[in-house]
Amino acid sequence: MTSLAIVDTGPLVGAAVEDDDHHAASLAVLARSDLRYVVPAFVAAEATYLVGQWLSPQAEARPDAADWGRIADLIEQFADFPLGAADASVVALAERLGTDVVVTFDRRHFPAIRPKHRDHLTLLP
Repeated sequence: MTSLAIVDTGPLVGAAVEDDDHHAASLAVLARSDLRYVVPAFVAAEATYLVGQWLSPQAEARPDAADWGRIADLIEQFADFPLGAADASVVALAERLGTDVVVTFDRRHFPAIRPKHRDHLTLLP
């Protein structure tokens, strides 16, 4: 069975940059055939900025109009982190698409967020 997975910035950058500490883990998780990946537009923009010419945004998800309000709510709710638009868009998209799977190396923000549709997010790898 294929699970839907929302991809955060770290694994995209890690896959593109060979000397990144997470390069092998990024390649491995992004090569899984049991996952169908969705990349939020904010994450694609952030990853593209970080790796410059090394990565082009091949897979972007257009935020639904409802996502914008949820993104703003999450940024405000977690202002002490701070939680930026890229991370908030990952949560909003996971909620809208009904998945709990997030591909990320961010173990600071995502474990603290309880999505509206699940008790927690399942973080890979």
